[in-house]
Amino acid sequence: MRLLILGCGDAFGSGGRFHTCFHVSWAGPGFLIDCGASSLIAMRRFGVDPNGIDTVFLTHLHGDHFGGLPWLILDAQFVSRRTKPLVIAGPAGTGERLKAAMEALFPGSSTAQRAFAVDVVEIEAGRQDVLGGIAVTPFAVCHPSGAPSHGLRIEAGGKVLSYTGDTEWVEDLIPLGHEADLLIAEGYTVERPVRFHLSWAALAARMPEIRPKRLVLTHMSPEMIANDPAGRYVAAEDGMVLEI
Repeated sequence: MRLLILGCGDAFGSGGRFHTCFHVSWAGPGFLIDCGASSLIAMRRFGVDPNGIDTVFLTHLHGDHFGGLPWLILDAQFVSRRTKPLVIAGPAGTGERLKAAMEALFPGSSTAQRAFAVDVVEIEAGRQDVLGGIAVTPFAVCHPSGAPSHGLRIEAGGKVLSYTGDTEWVEDLIPLGHEADLLIAEGYTVERPVRFHLSWAALAARMPEIRPKRLVLTHMSPEMIANDPAGRYVAAEDGMVLEI
């Protein structure tokens, strides 16, 4: 499994980073985890073919995590000339929010005829779904977004990739990331509490229970970007490639 970090920024682009988007390639069809507003630009910059993506897994419905979908769909229609279905797996309400976003940005685009289907699959905490050979188990987290917000534990090709999404500390982060081959965790601040977001201090205190094989921190504020990790974690960067 190969992970390409297309974007690891917070909502405000701290450090000049793109919005959250992770591209995963493996023996099966490629997929994305989140698709923030700048994701299509990042795909162009880092050489990812949008037609090579079969599924997009969404943690929650904030624009810096799902707002790139209208551009991805329109690119598929007018530029990349997609013909195979695109599956979008997200929390309850994903279909309606996607339609609303497309209509706000490009009126009429949500009902336009296309040469491919956009299949929305709504996933829920505590239930595992298998899509295109990829098993995804959502965990409930604490990050209000007008719909359920999830951390995702994804299993494919014998590997486990876990991602906290945006959240303050919740106990479900332990089974979410437990002994994962790679845990991608929000690390918004060093110690300073910010409601609905995760600090490095809060995460580090529970790492002996989570025990991931590797840890990458993402969605960092300016203070966190300036922090020296001193070997305790890998700090995500746009364009970073990790073999899992």
